[in-house]
Amino acid sequence: MSVERVGVAGAGTMGAGIAQLACLAGFETRLHDPDPAALERGHGRLRADLSRGAARGRWSEREAAEAEARLAAAPSLDELHGCELVVEASPEDLELKRALFARLEAVCGEHAVLATNTSSLSVSAIAAGVEHPDRVCGMHFFNPPALMQLVEVVAGERSAARALASVEEVAVRMGRTPVRCSDSPGFIVNRCNRPFTLESLRMLDEDIASHAEIDHVVREDGGYRMGPFELMDLIGIDVNLEVARSFYRQRPEPRWEPHPIQERMVASGKLGRKTGCGFYGHTDEADGPSARATAPPDPVRRAVLERLVCALVNEGCFAVGEKVASCEDIDRAMKLGLNHPRGPFEWGRELGPDRVLATLEALGARVGEERYRPAPLLERWALDPGAAPPET
Repeated sequence: MSVERVGVAGAGTMGAGIAQLACLAGFETRLHDPDPAALERGHGRLRADLSRGAARGRWSEREAAEAEARLAAAPSLDELHGCELVVEASPEDLELKRALFARLEAVCGEHAVLATNTSSLSVSAIAAGVEHPDRVCGMHFFNPPALMQLVEVVAGERSAARALASVEEVAVRMGRTPVRCSDSPGFIVNRCNRPFTLESLRMLDEDIASHAEIDHVVREDGGYRMGPFELMDLIGIDVNLEVARSFYRQRPEPRWEPHPIQERMVASGKLGRKTGCGFYGHTDEADGPSARATAPPDPVRRAVLERLVCALVNEGCFAVGEKVASCEDIDRAMKLGLNHPRGPFEWGRELGPDRVLATLEALGARVGEERYRPAPLLERWALDPGAAPPET
């Protein structure tokens, strides 16, 4: 089905950003929000961003004017009638989304595709509130949509092939890279990045290295743009903790268990940049993350990076084994969605899956915990390290 008209339900930061991509890509775009003030703010911000982008040379003034002409504010949900695709970008509340999708199904034409931008809720659970769940799928953009290239296209239990294909086609016309995945906790990126902070917290708790030393190793040796503790301070330690709790509620995997360090810091009000204090101080430049720590000794540097990378490889192997996505798509998603220097399977090939397996088994034997249980796919891969990772 060809899509020419795109509706966006929700005019917050994500919704306005998605609408911007749509109108710039040539789609007739209707932006809706039930709150008139929120709609006015979102519509105004979008128009300002179009002008600002033209001033910075990201597109021409003519392209900005044409995009704005294709954009319309839709105070009533009924005005989304006729849109072949509607992307929902409302708050992360399951019942709210179910009610909205039921209304969208009644308003939009019978062939319209209804996509959710959820990052944490089950697409299948959202689709359970509509009469025809085959038209519902996930279309997860990353923040800010104008800069982040990845779109996770999420297949719910009953998502039709035509719905997924339509969403992928729209993403490509928007200049994004769609990566298809199944409906599971965190989809690809948020799920496969679980070890980045959790394993770093465990190393800190075990006095393997200080938080600043771990960040230094991850940046300087691993090639990541930010270390895990810098990242937690940036997004908010409370936010990071709630994400960890959400994963653990959905599936109590030992390797996903929130760490007590997070709990203690949130309880004491040390939330990161927004409170001026987290793992780093943020009131004095000399005390912030920009103050680089002295590099730890070489054995520590190797141990920190290898342990973190091995945990990432293992999580990727679990995800492929559960048919969340392919090895190639997981690598692509982690680089595009998080700016990781390598995906987990690229890391696995560099280290060698047999070495990854040996590292995890040694950690499991030393710590005596289930969280270092190797993924079955990793165990099979380690039997033939020179081969591509098995995907079945």
